[in-house]
Amino acid sequence: MPESTSPPELRRAALGTADISFFVVSAAAPLTVMAGVAPVAILLGGIGAPAGYLLAGITLAVFAVGFTTMSRHVRSGGAFYAYITRGLGKRVGIGAALLALIGYNGMEIGVYGLLGTTTADTGRALFGLDVPWLPVSLAGLVVIWYGGFRSIDFGAKLLGILLVAETGILVLLAGGVLLKGGAHGLSPAGFAPGAVLVPGTAAVLAFAFAAFTGFESTVIYRREARDPDRTIPRATYIAVAFLGLFYAFVVWTVIQAFGDAEVIAAATADPGGLFFTAITTYVGPWAADLMHVFIVTSVIASLLAFHNAINRYALALAEEGVLPASLGRVHPRHRSPYRAGLAQTALGAVVVLGFALAGADPYQQLLLWVNTPGMIALMALMLLAAIAVPVYFRRTAHTEGPWRTAIAPVAAAVLLAVAIFLVVSKVDLFTAASATVNTVLVALVPAVFLLGLALAQRLKTRRPDVYARFAEEPATSQGAEQCPLPTPSSPEPASAPSTPPAPKPVR
Repeated sequence: MPESTSPPELRRAALGTADISFFVVSAAAPLTVMAGVAPVAILLGGIGAPAGYLLAGITLAVFAVGFTTMSRHVRSGGAFYAYITRGLGKRVGIGAALLALIGYNGMEIGVYGLLGTTTADTGRALFGLDVPWLPVSLAGLVVIWYGGFRSIDFGAKLLGILLVAETGILVLLAGGVLLKGGAHGLSPAGFAPGAVLVPGTAAVLAFAFAAFTGFESTVIYRREARDPDRTIPRATYIAVAFLGLFYAFVVWTVIQAFGDAEVIAAATADPGGLFFTAITTYVGPWAADLMHVFIVTSVIASLLAFHNAINRYALALAEEGVLPASLGRVHPRHRSPYRAGLAQTALGAVVVLGFALAGADPYQQLLLWVNTPGMIALMALMLLAAIAVPVYFRRTAHTEGPWRTAIAPVAAAVLLAVAIFLVVSKVDLFTAASATVNTVLVALVPAVFLLGLALAQRLKTRRPDVYARFAEEPATSQGAEQCPLPTPSSPEPASAPSTPPAPKPVR
C-alpha cells in the first residue's frame, strides 16, 4: 500500500479542558500581574481595588457567552478573525487578522524586556549579582522557540507545572495572612460601594482588564482540542472565573496584610516590594526568595503561551494564502507550526536587539511601549467579535437562545467599548511616556486595522481566489488544510453533510 503523501497536520485531540486552561491562564501571568501591577492598582483605587478585578471578570464573562456560542458554529482555524468575518464580512475579517498578529506579537515580544529585568532583580535579591538583561532576553527567545517547536502536549504539561508554582506561592501568601488574621483582623470594607466608587476606580478597571489579556485564546486551540464544542467553552469560563476571583482574593488579602488604613502608605513607599514584604512577614523570608524565582518562571510561562497562540494564527493565515505558504508547514514529528515559530522568534530577536541598540530601557520602553498597543489591539478584537456575534446569528438559522446570540453579546460590546475608552484615556499609566509617544502607540492600532482593510481590497482585486476562500469553513472535521480550494471560475465547495451549513458569505 503506498505511503500517504498528505502534509503533516497539527496534533488532533491532544488538549483537554485543563490543558487549554493552562495555556490561557499562563498567558495572563497571574504572579507577575499581582506582584508587579496590583500595588499600583491599590495606590490608585485604595482598598476598593479588588472589586475592579471582579468587575472586569464579570464583563469578560458576559463577552464569553456569545464568544463560546460562536465557537460551536465556526470551525475555522482563524478563531477571532473567522468569527469577525462571519458577522462583519471579509474586509473587516482581514483587518481583524492583522490586529490579531500585532496584538499577540506585541503582548509577547515586549515581555522579553520583562524577562530580562525580573531575572536581573532576582539575581540581585538572591545572590547579589548584576545580571545584564539582554543576554537573558536573547536566551529566553531560544527557550521559548524550543517550547513552541515541541508538541502541544509538551507545552501544556510544562505550563501546568509553571502555573501551579506561581499560583501556589500566591495561595501560600494568602493562607498566611488569613491564618494570622491580617494586621488588624479581616475586613470586607473594600467591597463596600463607598470604597469602590472612588475617582481612582476608572484607572483600576483599566489595569484589571489588562490583567486578563490572553484568556480569549482558548479558541485558537480548537483544531487540537478533544471535543472542542465542550472543551473550548469550559476552558474559557474556567479561565475567566479563576482569574477574576483569584485576582480579587489575592489583592484583598494583601490589603489585609497591611491593614485598610496602612496599605496605601506601604504601597507608596515600596510598590515593587509590597508582595515580598507581605510574604516575608506572614510566611517567611524563604517564601519571598521562592516568589522571586517564580516571577521569572511566570514570565516564561506567559511568553510560551503567547508564542503558541501567535504560531497558530500565523499557520491559519498561511493556509489562507494571506501569509507566505512556507509559514504553514507543520513539523512531521512534533506536529507543531515550527516555521511560524521560527519566524516569530526571528521577529522577536529583531525587536529586542533594536531596542537594545537604541539604548532603551527593557522595562520602561521595550515592555511598556510594545505591550500597550498589543493590549489595545486584543481588546479591539474582542469588541469586533462581540459585535459580529449578533449580526451572524441574525443572518443564520440556529437553535441558540436570545441570551447567547443577542443580549449578552450586545451588553459585552457596550462594556468592552467602555473598557477600551478607560484604557486609552489612562494610557499614560501603562506607558509612563510622553503625550507624543502615547499618541503614536494608540494610533498604531487603528492604523494596522486600516492597513488590513487595504490588504483586503488588494487581495480581492489581485488574488480573488485567496479573498474568496478567506476564513471559509473546513470541508471536513480534519481541518481547513484538507478543504478543496475554490477557484475564481468555479463555485465554492459545499460543506460536508455532517457539518452545520455555513452562513452566506458577506462581502
